[in-house]
Amino acid sequence: MKVSIVTVCYNSEKYIRYAIESVLSQDYPNIEYIIIDGGSKDNTLAIINEYADRISVIVSEPDKGIYDAMNKGLKLATGEVVAALNSDDMYSNNQIISMVVNLFETTGCNIVYGDLQFVKADDISKIVRTWVTKPFVPGSFKRGWHPPHPTFFVRNAVYKQYGYFNIRYTLAADFELMLRFLEKYQVSSSYLNYPMVLMRTGGASGVASSFIKRNTEVIQSFKINELKISILYPFFRFLPKLFNIIRNKIPKKKQ
Repeated sequence: MKVSIVTVCYNSEKYIRYAIESVLSQDYPNIEYIIIDGGSKDNTLAIINEYADRISVIVSEPDKGIYDAMNKGLKLATGEVVAALNSDDMYSNNQIISMVVNLFETTGCNIVYGDLQFVKADDISKIVRTWVTKPFVPGSFKRGWHPPHPTFFVRNAVYKQYGYFNIRYTLAADFELMLRFLEKYQVSSSYLNYPMVLMRTGGASGVASSFIKRNTEVIQSFKINELKISILYPFFRFLPKLFNIIRNKIPKKKQ
């Protein structure tokens, strides 16, 4: 089974090397790595080119935003399974792709996702909190749940059947895509109970000024997919985050 990993970047010289090396160090042998650069003005492309002989596809050209760039990468992917790794994120260890493939092969599912750890931007050894998710059941999105998109691995055929990122959204297109696949079309999925990805705190949708816009796009995502939600949905959406924060505050018992 070939797995395609897509990394989108723009002026990402500070962290892009970590993302690249976390992909190239995977012990799974059949990986197609695609990098879509938006025409960076800094040293990003030079860093990428250091690994050019080990990267399957490198594209550097202007785009219409992060989700347009992701769509470019997804449409170039030839793997049976496809995932996106942000330029400032990384896989938590070198066995993640092997673990994902094993779950696809043993369950026959069409989507695999797992947990994610938020880490300090300049010290990835310091975990801020862990996003612990769960197996999907119909109605989960309406109750405020959704999986972490950086851990979202999907069979290529699902994209071809149900579509790519909706670029009308600038902050929540990942949410809309997962909602469409899991809640609307109920594509089969399996949960990998393991912290698959390390995500640095911050990012396009993490700043306070983006909070209202992202949540507006989330609510619009339900409407365009003809899924009704309760007027209490904003409250439901906050609850899983609150539970995760509380879980991370509870001291772990020493073995």
